Amino acid sequence: MGLPPWSQKNASMNDEARRAAVIALIGLAGSRDYRDRADAGRALASFAETPEARGPLLELVLDAGDTFVTRVTPEALLRRQDAVGLVAIASALAAADSNHADWIQSAVLDVFGVFSRDRDAAVRGCEALTRDHDERVRRGSDQLLDMLTKIIPSSLPSTERLNLQSPV
Repeated sequence: MGLPPWSQKNASMNDEARRAAVIALIGLAGSRDYRDRADAGRALASFAETPEARGPLLELVLDAGDTFVTRVTPEALLRRQDAVGLVAIASALAAADSNHADWIQSAVLDVFGVFSRDRDAAVRGCEALTRDHDERVRRGSDQLLDMLTKIIPSSLPSTERLNLQSPV
């Protein structure tokens, strides 16, 4: 049993619309204006699973013109809280200089510094990526895993909070 004809037509239109959006955002990613590139990075993160978006997203994470772009694009990718976002960040970390890595680390802290369940899920995702077939993803995942394991989220389950408190 397949989709009804009207639904098949909508699915086809949605694919075309998504492709058109990605193409437009890739164009915006090439702008001279850092605000355009930052907007493109945030929006392209929603399409990170699209093969056409991967290269431009990596360039935006490692933006040579403005660290604001490097700051907001990783945050948007990490807020996806999925393997696609983690792979994109791991790939970028493997190629990042220390300045870009610091900005990426700020995004990691902002996204995973609140809820332990989110940080823990990201740690599990990174652990799986350390066995990826792509050497760059493995190397970047190790770096990302190191960042994540150093985070003590502000919202911990009560049992974890008790273990962190020092005796009075």
